[in-house]
Amino acid sequence: MPLDPKVRELLDLRAKAPPMGTVPVEAMRKSACSQMAELFRTGLVSVSVAAVEDRVIPGPAGDLPARVYTPEGRGPFPIVVFFHGGGWVLGSLDTHDPFCRALCSGAGCVVVSVGYRLAPKHRFPAASNDALAATRWVAAHAAEVDGDPARIAVAGDSAGGNLATVTALRARDEGGPALRGQLLILPVVGYHMPPTPSYIENAEGYGMTRVAMVWFWNQYLADESQATHPHAVPLVAPDLQGLPPALVITAEYDVLRDEGGSYVERLRAAGVPARLSRYDGVHHRFTEMIGILDQAAKARDEMCAWLREVLAEPGPSTVLPGEGATTTQQPEGDGPTRCGERERGGQDVAGRGAGGR
Repeated sequence: MPLDPKVRELLDLRAKAPPMGTVPVEAMRKSACSQMAELFRTGLVSVSVAAVEDRVIPGPAGDLPARVYTPEGRGPFPIVVFFHGGGWVLGSLDTHDPFCRALCSGAGCVVVSVGYRLAPKHRFPAASNDALAATRWVAAHAAEVDGDPARIAVAGDSAGGNLATVTALRARDEGGPALRGQLLILPVVGYHMPPTPSYIENAEGYGMTRVAMVWFWNQYLADESQATHPHAVPLVAPDLQGLPPALVITAEYDVLRDEGGSYVERLRAAGVPARLSRYDGVHHRFTEMIGILDQAAKARDEMCAWLREVLAEPGPSTVLPGEGATTTQQPEGDGPTRCGERERGGQDVAGRGAGGR
């Protein structure tokens, strides 16, 4: 379907930004504050939660920053360990603060947002090692964050989605911890070569370009031979059996769209309950635009409902909402398919300091 006009407005705000890789990395990182301010002026929403606490947790090469979001109510709460996107190069606890608040409030869970070492100074597997160490710390210290160590999921967007599913792979193979779900939002799970149709169709004009994604990969990997390592490219993992249930969110106008769909197919083939939900008319990063895009609010509701399901007492679900289904989400007025439903006839649809701030 056509690109949502609101998405075009968002893209136009960044139309004069220099192409990825043409300015120093530190300059790109410093521009995040002004970009967030512009989004708030555009209508970005940040919801209140019961408490927000910044802290540090031990990592394999030094302390890691973390931000703990606590929902209203009485714990212990289920926990989501969240890894921010940014191509393993950009992003921070601050850039994803509104989104983590939305997950915390909507899913009724503690969200532990983890800051990991960034490329190109710290290349693969530094970020993956940090993500696994942080998840293990959360499992071992759940009581410190009023969380339940038996109800932990990992989540992340874009490169953070890569780290989330790689953490699930490594937890399975390297002694835990046990995870109840993996929420993969516009995830990087495949390599840019050979290019998928979505890499070709959406190569430019929609924010995340093919050139930008290639640049991110070049910053993250020391050399191209690492693209065959499943801890860098989980789509090439030889065995996906025994992974926790997954919800994978993709966007129509995103170079990463098709690899997300392929990963769901592989998860299902391995017997893992996996649900694919593609949102049409939107671009990479759309899920962060809560208050700006209707599709972002729908995705938030879908993700929070799914998290409540997989993290519910007393144990892991064996049948998940939309298990095995592919859904396509469209704007209001275009006859959206509800999350997890099928079309008639049973066919798949195509397709900071503490305080409640």
